[in-house]
This record gives sequence, C-alpha cells and structure tokens, in this order.
Amino acid sequence: MKNIFALTEYLRYLSKAKGAQSIHSPFVFELYNKVICDPGDYYEFSPIEQLRQRLLHSNEIIEVDDFGASGNNTSRKKVSDTVQLSAIPSKQGRLLFRLVNFLQPRNIIELGTSLGISTLYQHKARPEAECITLEGSPGLSAFAGTNFRVLKATSINRIVGRFDETLPEVIKGLSFVDYVFFDGNHRKEATLEYFYKFLPFASFRCVFVFDDIRWSRGMQEAWQQIVKDPNTKATIDLFSFGLVFFNPSQEKEHFVLKY
Repeated sequence: MKNIFALTEYLRYLSKAKGAQSIHSPFVFELYNKVICDPGDYYEFSPIEQLRQRLLHSNEIIEVDDFGASGNNTSRKKVSDTVQLSAIPSKQGRLLFRLVNFLQPRNIIELGTSLGISTLYQHKARPEAECITLEGSPGLSAFAGTNFRVLKATSINRIVGRFDETLPEVIKGLSFVDYVFFDGNHRKEATLEYFYKFLPFASFRCVFVFDDIRWSRGMQEAWQQIVKDPNTKATIDLFSFGLVFFNPSQEKEHFVLKY
C-alpha cells in the first residue's frame, strides 16, 4: 500500500513540477539556479563519500534505538545496512551542502543524526556556524561522533536522547535559528510539533528543511499545513525535500520545482 502511495505521489509531483521559466521570485530564481540545479563539485564532497563507502563495507554491529515513525524498538544492525537504509543519498546531501553554502547560516540545527553523513554535509559547508545535531539512539550518535572525528569535524555538538526530553533544553538556549533540518521523526504529529517549537525563533533569513515530505500520507498532510501557515513565505516542494523560508519581504508563494 505504501509503495502505491509513493508511486502516486511521484506521478503527481512530476505532473506539477516546473523549471526556472516558471519562477518569478528573484530570490527563488537565484536559489533554483545556484543551489538546486548546480551540478558543480566541491572538494568537501569526496571525503564524505569516501567515508560512506567505508561504512557500506563495514560489518560492525551497532545497537539502534528507534523512536520514530516505526515505533519504539531497539535492534542490533550492521553498519552497512544502516547506511543503505538510513543515510542521506549523495544527491540530497550535496544539495544540503549547497544550501548552507549559499545561505551562510549562523547556526545549524539537525533533528536526526543517524550515522552523521547529512550532518557532515551541512557542517562542512559552513564550519564557522554553531552546529547542533540531535539523535535519539545513543549507539547511532556515538558512531556518528567517531565519523566526525575522522573528518575533523569535532566542533559539532551532539545531543543524545529522545527529542521530547532533549529538544526543550536546546530551544531554551536559542535566541534565533537560521537553519533547521527536520529528519528525525516522520510522523505528522511530531513534525508539526517540532515546526511550531522552532517557529518563534526563525530569523528573517531562516530556512527550515523537511525531509521525506511524501514518506506517508501523514507527512504529506503535515507539509501541506506548513505550506499554508501564515508565518511561512516562500515554500518549495522538491518531492522528497520541502524548503520553507520566512523573509517578510518575500511574497507568500508555493513552488513545485523539478529536481
């Protein structure tokens, strides 16, 4: 049933997705051409992808606690399997890098570290920014910490524990947020809860990035509610990713763009 839903959503996306010629917003036009469609390579990509390849061949076993959409359970998994199932694909990781590089946020917050590949893509784009990544599973967070040390990304701040326990303390320490990547709990209720928790701290230059906006009907409904929220301005649907901007000088407009 889920596969049928995903296929239907992909076909619906293809029927609606437009290219640069449909974009009348100068900001979104520049973002589309310089970030979303940029085929360029950066020297930071190679070490991250080399790390991915090493992990894909690792037979090491780690304990994974899952508090997300699949329920609360603990299992022992091979690192190689975890990379294949959970790590962000190269194409999307590179998009996150380009987005951070383009926007130059002062802080980066990520919900859902996993093995740390997405974290590294974002951190390496702007090492000067404060980078906080939250992960519910101690085993995954510890393994990600090792990966950060291998790639000399030791300034990343890892927060470990269930989000309902750790997120309030993180938010308490914020005066603003420039960039948040939501990839930790793919349920409608949780996604909306996190959105509204961070919303009061969104700066005018802020972007919220939502992963897997078509993961399920619930995630699709959450995304639609976020798009309609009066506080959001430009919103961009890239099929899997959803981008949300808050600059009050922008017109409220929704874009479904080819990616």
